[in-house]
Amino acid sequence: MTTIAHRLAERIHAVSWDDLPEEAIHWAKIGILDTIAVTLAGATEECTRIALATPGVAEAPGPALIYGHEQRTSVLDAALINGVASHALDFDDVNNHIGGHPSVPLVPAIMALGDWLDVSGRDALLAYVTGFEVETRIGRGVNQHHYEKGWHPTATLGIFGTVAAASRLLGLGLDQTATALGLAVSLSSGVKANFGTMTKPLHIGHSVRNGLFAALLARDGFTANQGAFEHHQGFLKVFNGDGTHDMERTFAEWGQPWNVAQPGPNLKQFPCCGSTHGAINAMLRLRAEHGLQPDDVADIEVLTTPRRLPHTDNPNPRTGLEAKFSIHYVTARALSDGAVKLAHFDGQAFDDDVPRAIMGKVRTGIHPDMNDPDHDGYGAEVIVTTKDERELRHRVDTEVLRGPEYPMTELEFAGKFTDCVSRALPENGVEALYSMLQGLDVVESLRSVSDFIAGDTSATQAAE
Repeated sequence: MTTIAHRLAERIHAVSWDDLPEEAIHWAKIGILDTIAVTLAGATEECTRIALATPGVAEAPGPALIYGHEQRTSVLDAALINGVASHALDFDDVNNHIGGHPSVPLVPAIMALGDWLDVSGRDALLAYVTGFEVETRIGRGVNQHHYEKGWHPTATLGIFGTVAAASRLLGLGLDQTATALGLAVSLSSGVKANFGTMTKPLHIGHSVRNGLFAALLARDGFTANQGAFEHHQGFLKVFNGDGTHDMERTFAEWGQPWNVAQPGPNLKQFPCCGSTHGAINAMLRLRAEHGLQPDDVADIEVLTTPRRLPHTDNPNPRTGLEAKFSIHYVTARALSDGAVKLAHFDGQAFDDDVPRAIMGKVRTGIHPDMNDPDHDGYGAEVIVTTKDERELRHRVDTEVLRGPEYPMTELEFAGKFTDCVSRALPENGVEALYSMLQGLDVVESLRSVSDFIAGDTSATQAAE
């Protein structure tokens, strides 16, 4: 009987560049652009710096760039560190099918391999689309139970996207790819208990490294059970359990449409947990429409979906990372500042007096109209009672995350890119990198991208 891993491998290697519609290529470029931007912004975060300074990590020289550090090391170590950096700010895209963040399991691996192998921009885009399809289609088969049980799907499912992308770029055969997927079953890990700590981005670093490691081992003859998904002690039974998965949903309608085009990578406007974005948008609208100021407010009620609240119902965050997962804090920031920015999670910003005072007025709950277990939305309603006893409310249902159904404008996207990349590159380098990545399909070698980021003179002149 053909195993799940072999069925996946067949699909991983069946797709060609000519199979990709324009919208899939467009959104693959957007996903890669956005991920490189947030990786550069996260390169100097404390979690990235600690991981990089750990003895034995990235000590050996190699071809792969560590973003934001002008240091090159082995492919595996670069994947680890860049993976941590990519998720350090929780500013990377999301996708409901995977139940997490689809691009960070892919881009650090693709770029590290691109520094080592002769990889073109088209190769990279095709690997990205393939990996995106694999991880999100597996997500369709195991979610939402997998997510609600407590796994961090960006890592536990994203690793299979990493394997898919790496298998294409490494030129693995079908059996080698199926073996790598079976091997990745045993390397998959990450639980939601560590959300709000440095361990959450570490999940991604290790997942990317482990996915690459699995592909490299399989290439050289390492063995694994190709039936590790469906085995009675395998992934589906251990990670989910009987009656909580349907892998035929994984294979149905493969590439019709490609998941990268619909629902696509949904970009974040705000550098915090996507589950809080509905409340942020609602409060920003109330502030703008009614001229609300912190001193006007007596009470704030935030109502959202049951999947969004368990990991964001934190009324007293004690670190910037915890603040990213506090719906109380980000709603208060939206009211006090009219924005939620990277700086609001730096240093001791989470303890600023004005948002702290507002947080004490925030109550949370499940919205009675957003309690459908079959609907995985990011909606929220914010209800403000003012000191003069007015009740002001605004509800957000769909216009939360910015993907194919609600894309950012060019100005908004360029603004986010600039805000992130300017933390690592000089002003003239930001625009040049943006232009280079927009034309990724005609880039002859991915090495030119890392050369430019690292400040290589010839690459800089070529980009300009």
